[in-house]
Amino acid sequence: MNQDNKDIYPIAQLGHAVLRLKATKINIEKILDDEYQQLISKMMLAVAKAGGVGIAAPQIYHSSCIFIMCSKPNTRYPDAPLMKPTAIINPEILSFSNKKIKDWEGCLSVPSMRGLVPRHHQITVRYYDQQGNQIEKELSGFLARIFQHELDHLNGLTFIDRLESSKDLISEVEWYSQFSTTKKN
Repeated sequence: MNQDNKDIYPIAQLGHAVLRLKATKINIEKILDDEYQQLISKMMLAVAKAGGVGIAAPQIYHSSCIFIMCSKPNTRYPDAPLMKPTAIINPEILSFSNKKIKDWEGCLSVPSMRGLVPRHHQITVRYYDQQGNQIEKELSGFLARIFQHELDHLNGLTFIDRLESSKDLISEVEWYSQFSTTKKN
């Protein structure tokens, strides 16, 4: 059996209509239903196999307000902080700092490209977890960046829509050769 992630869990690529839809909010009373629990499991496996730090339901062709955050150091993001994989359901940003930081982002739906994207450095967020508990917390730095990136997917946006200039877009090959401390093989 071929264990290639694209064969098991295909990821929607830039240009597919599902990536431009506004995702549907989830009835939180149904979050424990098999349908949503299986979707969350599928997303967790897909992002792990793809080596990402997050994935949104639209990226696996489900227009639902769920994303996974699973920051960890890896080839794509060697300096990422370690966190337990977390399902984020019906997320919202309650407040954000005025301070924005531009940093490099990639996306499983925009392979082979990186963009220098401005994001709020600190945000206060509210969401429901996989068990239906409401969570409110502050995120900063890379974790705030992941949250904003994945929330964009739920609103039909990709990181390319956030670039200030097309000059802030670079091939991943060039990014690895110029900026990465961990060179890709």
